Amino acid sequence: MDNNLSDAVSILRVKEETSLIRTFVFDRSFVFSPGQFVMVWIPGVDEIPMALSSENTITVQKAGDATSAMFALGPGDRLGIRGPFGNGFTKGEKVLAIAGGVGAAPLLPLARADCVMTFLLGAQTEKELLFVDQLDECSDVLIATDDGSLGLNGYVTALMNDLNLGAYDRIAVCGPEVMMRAVLTKVEEKGIAHKTEFSLHRYMKCGVGVCGSCCIDPSGLRVCRDGPVFSGDLLLKSEFGHYMRDASGRKKNI
Repeated sequence: MDNNLSDAVSILRVKEETSLIRTFVFDRSFVFSPGQFVMVWIPGVDEIPMALSSENTITVQKAGDATSAMFALGPGDRLGIRGPFGNGFTKGEKVLAIAGGVGAAPLLPLARADCVMTFLLGAQTEKELLFVDQLDECSDVLIATDDGSLGLNGYVTALMNDLNLGAYDRIAVCGPEVMMRAVLTKVEEKGIAHKTEFSLHRYMKCGVGVCGSCCIDPSGLRVCRDGPVFSGDLLLKSEFGHYMRDASGRKKNI
């Protein structure tokens, strides 16, 4: 499928990754860069942005009306897809990837492209870790769980303490925004915010930079068009990690 077109796809199969996360496999493939997203239309419900976890999959966490409706779908059901949109992660020979929870989804294609030297993977529990076997095949995976059920007992950001962050060409990050802000604080202290990239999630309507619903303060940069991947130095004095806006434009604390 060509970039930036609309089409309907059929679901070939659904894989249950965790109790709240599923991967939907489509009958169509997309040419994309790791980190780009598509607008997914669930007929009769809503259209939402979702990162591609491969050329023909999205990995979805059940979190609202639209994703709950998706969890009721199965093989043979259809979805509308627009995209891919936005920019992706910068590839390099020595990339450090840092993922929390479902944030591993847009980083998986980067690892599969043989760009990731070290992958820091975190989740609340061992059962909620994503893509461990797949990531093990293409990178050095270090794990942290909040409850200590596997790997380091603590947040994934604690795994950064024993690494020489300056040895990496790029650092790619995706996960809960509180976690990503903690990463930004650490890389700012090391003076390497400029070579660290963060994948942002914001409410979107159009997905192509027209409506302005996903603009971030104070720069006005549009997450759909100028992102969703942003260099850390652009986010230092922004709303990132502090608040976002709902469908009506009202601020919601993170």
